Amino acid sequence: MNGITTDGATAPDTTGSPLMTACPTCSAPPADGTDQLLDALRASESRFRAAFADAGIGMALIDSTDRVIEANPALAAMIGREVSELVRTHIHDIIEAEDTPRRLYRELVRGERDRLRMEKRLKHREGRTVLSKVTLSLIRDGAGRPMYTLAMVEDITEQRRLWDRLKYQALHDPLTRLPNRALFFERLDAACLRADEHAGPVAQTLRRPANGTGAGTGDSTATGRGINPGISAGTGANGRANGNGGRPAAAARATTPATAGERQPNGRRVGLCYLDLDGFAAINETLGHHIGDQLLVAVAARLEIGFARGEGRLVARLGGDEFAVLVADSEGNEQLTALAGRLVASLQKPFEVAGHQLVVTASVGVVERPVEGTTPTDLVKDADSTLYWSKADGRARWTLYDPDRGAHQLTRQLLTTALRPALERGEFSVEYQPLVGLADGVVHGAEALVRWRHPRYGTLSPDRFIPLAEESGAIVPLGKWVLEESCRQARRWLMEFPDTETFVSVNLAARQIWDSDVVADVAQALESSGLPARLLQLEITESALLGPGGRPLQALQALADMGVRIAIDDFGTGYSNLAYLSRLPVHVLKLDGTFIEGFRDPVPGRPGQGSRRTEADEQIVRAMVQLAHALGLTVTAEGIESAAQAERLRLTGCDTAQGWYFARPGEAALVADILRGTRAGEARP
Repeated sequence: MNGITTDGATAPDTTGSPLMTACPTCSAPPADGTDQLLDALRASESRFRAAFADAGIGMALIDSTDRVIEANPALAAMIGREVSELVRTHIHDIIEAEDTPRRLYRELVRGERDRLRMEKRLKHREGRTVLSKVTLSLIRDGAGRPMYTLAMVEDITEQRRLWDRLKYQALHDPLTRLPNRALFFERLDAACLRADEHAGPVAQTLRRPANGTGAGTGDSTATGRGINPGISAGTGANGRANGNGGRPAAAARATTPATAGERQPNGRRVGLCYLDLDGFAAINETLGHHIGDQLLVAVAARLEIGFARGEGRLVARLGGDEFAVLVADSEGNEQLTALAGRLVASLQKPFEVAGHQLVVTASVGVVERPVEGTTPTDLVKDADSTLYWSKADGRARWTLYDPDRGAHQLTRQLLTTALRPALERGEFSVEYQPLVGLADGVVHGAEALVRWRHPRYGTLSPDRFIPLAEESGAIVPLGKWVLEESCRQARRWLMEFPDTETFVSVNLAARQIWDSDVVADVAQALESSGLPARLLQLEITESALLGPGGRPLQALQALADMGVRIAIDDFGTGYSNLAYLSRLPVHVLKLDGTFIEGFRDPVPGRPGQGSRRTEADEQIVRAMVQLAHALGLTVTAEGIESAAQAERLRLTGCDTAQGWYFARPGEAALVADILRGTRAGEARP
């Protein structure tokens, strides 16, 4: 009989028979002999065996030679075997061995660590793999020497399958099953940061599985290969719409420049085709969203079959009707433009959807560049801009990114953002260009032209920022300011030159009519400045005036009833619906400059290039002047650059004109000087 030492070990007595010297449960010395201690030992052993045998997780006791001494039914059932089969089985016949976990396991067996956790693949008798979470604990003898290893094994196969399904759903579009925006950006990050086999530590880390191998002492965690079979190493499931354009936070952090000592890839390139379906909204509106969804599925299938093949290729749906094709390790612009051409051609073929034959086209933005010096954010931003250019250029085409055009687009965006603050800072000013009577050479009025004194770009003419103001809505406060400033200046001219009654002509944007109470704004400007309504002329383009809806006509009628003069600017370039002229409250037609260009050519009747065009332009202008006069309207021509032009326009019956021949736009003092000269009898011939 063996005794148990106070530290749990057995010790023989001097007679050769083991002697019980301590209680195995409480370590107290025996009180009534050894029988009670033996009973306690048997009870403890019985409880242990019951817990071991009935445990819900697999358990095995392993000796120092890595062979199973004892295993419970749960472990046997987990791998499709009997308990008796597992006894004396080498542990690596049950659990697949790998280099790093094996090294850590040997450290545990040698007593260098007490516990080890890992995720491992178990070999089932039927050939399938069981995914498990294994915890190995070292059992030592009384002297602290390693004796046995206790393995506790938990089947996590179903958990892993659920995790894989959730991860797939997080990284794939539920409608088309294509990779979604989150996975696209993670792959794009990898394409921009992955280096060759000689890469630095950052790139090497990116190639490791998401769950690394623990190698510390004490409690360690190791993950075997294949346990985390994600779609790409290091992918995450959290993508949200934020400042990173919907990219996961981890992906956003990956775009930061490398720190010192981290070698960047040299010579590698990356390409991106950003595509959007043309006219897709019309299909949703006419056939219904269910047809639109089926079309998206068909488009996704065609893209995946035709363009997802090949190393480093990824086709993703980014949202709505936007898709992207990523080409890692691209070979140059030619490869990407050829790919974009095939994309456009592929999507032009009809789709059969729910009994409908649908024809759609795609606009594609193409970006291709070296990996070094760029970021995923820059790539997507430039691809999105290029896609916008492709649509603006006519749709159903591809457009390659142009840095110069990109810089221009950036400038437009900067100007758009700065418009409203610039108005508050007083960076705008108004210049005036005289409107001169062709019959008498007298200044009848002046057109107000706004200028932007930009602190960085200098003085900007209206064509640089007025379209941006109209797009952004800043034209409403800007136009109101120009109106008020012009009325105040016209009032000053009236006070100094009461006999001339010089009017001021102010451009009115269509958006001012739609987005503000322009009638009230004009009334307030006239009242605050004291300018008579008859000395204010408002210019509005023909296309805006004659567009759909009745609001512009009602507003213009109200203004005309106040006594304000209404002029149609750029007449002849819009709808040119002459029937409107008899019903509109219009006083002046301003001829578009394209009709005046022919007046720069040689005089009719003289041989020379352009004489035929000159004759045609003169006939057109003459006819429009006669029509306007017949309707009681006056005619103004703009863009006059020479005395010959002015004379030939006078002969057509044109009433007033403006242009550099008379005066360039300038400060209000320029008009005042001309008016003083007229009053002194120094009128221009």
